[in-house]
Amino acid sequence: MQPHDFWQDLHPAGTFENAPLHKDFYPARLSDGRQLRLPIRPLSDGRHGLASLIINQASFAVQEALAGELARKLEPYKPQVIVGLPTLGLTLASAVARSLGHARYVPLGTSKKFWYQAELSVPMSSITTPDQVKRLYVDPRMLPVLENRRVALIDDVISSGTSILAGLSLMATIGIEPVAIGAAMLQSRRWVDPLSQAGSHRPDRTLGVFATPLLSKTDEGWSATEL
Repeated sequence: MQPHDFWQDLHPAGTFENAPLHKDFYPARLSDGRQLRLPIRPLSDGRHGLASLIINQASFAVQEALAGELARKLEPYKPQVIVGLPTLGLTLASAVARSLGHARYVPLGTSKKFWYQAELSVPMSSITTPDQVKRLYVDPRMLPVLENRRVALIDDVISSGTSILAGLSLMATIGIEPVAIGAAMLQSRRWVDPLSQAGSHRPDRTLGVFATPLLSKTDEGWSATEL
């Protein structure tokens, strides 16, 4: 496949067999059985890899399907406001809010506007930009929208959990405990311990449309080491 061909189509259940080894892509499985081909991204150690999702490069049909499924999983928590984490989480959060029938959502940001306040920010890094420590901001004009509301915090992918922890920390500064955390993909299980340490209830309230494992490189391809 060409790189631009990934993330464009959802395939019927059973299109790709559940093989022990993967070469060119990893077939993620949604709850209804449909499959999404994801490219495998090697990690810096050369021995492991992860299935990759870049949701703002996905087709609109895929984005809408993932947002709709995540919205259905969030419905039991009755979120009144969807808060999106930058950058890729904003694409999903906006679509999830629309799917839930909301008129708007609240985007967090890493680009400081002149009216932002330092006390309404926290440090933030991510697995895809490990050498960059930015600050995560909430626009002070959005505080009335969030106050005394049931909030769900949304990112595109939860991997190491660092972005989610920054979002939780920022919400805590304004006195908000999200009722749920959501993502299109739960990437490996590395996020579970960090979120557990931040609150034992949080892994149980972390919802993904699908999960993908940590992959180990072999001479024949990539094998799943955990789910």
